Amino acid sequence: MSVPSTETRRIPDRLGTPLRSAVFSWPSLLLAVGIVLFVVNSFASPYFLSPWALSDATFNFTEKALIALAMALLIISGEIDLSVASIIALASTMMGLALQYGAGTPELVLIGIATGIVCGAFNGFLVTGLGLPSIVVTIGTMSFFRGISYIVLGDQAFKGYPASFAYFGQGYVFWVFSFEFALFVLFALFYYVLLHRTNFGRQVFAIGNNDVAARFSGIRVERVKFILFLLTGLMSGIAAVLLTSRLDSTRPSIAAGWELEAVTMVVLGGVSILGGAGTIQGVVLAALIMGLVTFGLGLLNVPGIVMSIFIGLLLIFVIALPIVFRKVRNRRR
Repeated sequence: MSVPSTETRRIPDRLGTPLRSAVFSWPSLLLAVGIVLFVVNSFASPYFLSPWALSDATFNFTEKALIALAMALLIISGEIDLSVASIIALASTMMGLALQYGAGTPELVLIGIATGIVCGAFNGFLVTGLGLPSIVVTIGTMSFFRGISYIVLGDQAFKGYPASFAYFGQGYVFWVFSFEFALFVLFALFYYVLLHRTNFGRQVFAIGNNDVAARFSGIRVERVKFILFLLTGLMSGIAAVLLTSRLDSTRPSIAAGWELEAVTMVVLGGVSILGGAGTIQGVVLAALIMGLVTFGLGLLNVPGIVMSIFIGLLLIFVIALPIVFRKVRNRRR
């Protein structure tokens, strides 16, 4: 006859698990960091809490964040595009050339966006059509696209854009809410739905986790990746329109170094650099944090080179952090 065990069986706390996961998630940590930065900046400068100052702060990240939204999906799929800043330069150059031939605002916007899409399609064809590594391809097209801009412009600049064109980079839709920020919010919602609420988003995650298994499950991997390169080119073209409008000029050095900042936003937002994991919410919070940091440093008259050093160190730290954490956990086990 067996004796009943007196050991109490532990019942899992299923109700507390989702809440605990949400509180200790990476987006929650980013939100806490953003709140701390906001408070620090408000004490660091008396001008920070001005509504117009906060509105101006959005110009520090919206154009880069638009690229980061599409880049997030591309990196989740296991690919990357390092030519985004050069696409901006080429798109701006094409708009400047069209301006010399009398193009109006609608034509300039279409040319800028179309140039971005064509560049994205070119990258996508080389990667998905020819099977070349995306990091190698986009390093090459990074030099190729910007090189065309330097050939066309040299050390010159295109200026004299129409007054109506200035609205895209300098206009406001309501009170202190700029057109750029409103556009960023709309695209953030679009990419959130696309990645987290559609079958296409599930395919992106599946490809990033195991593209071979995804292919055997019936997912058209090359087509999905090609679309992602198109989206990245599209967002680069839109960013080119906004940046050219805000600066009211075109130079071949425009947006130099932005590929680093876009990738930093994506990785800081919790997207795995190896693919297969990430959220749009995290990318949005990371963009806000980088905007707060750069604007706060600007209010303190910190040189731009210091900001570049900070961004580079931040990218290294965010990539290294999970690796170090994993090694420490394995040693404890």
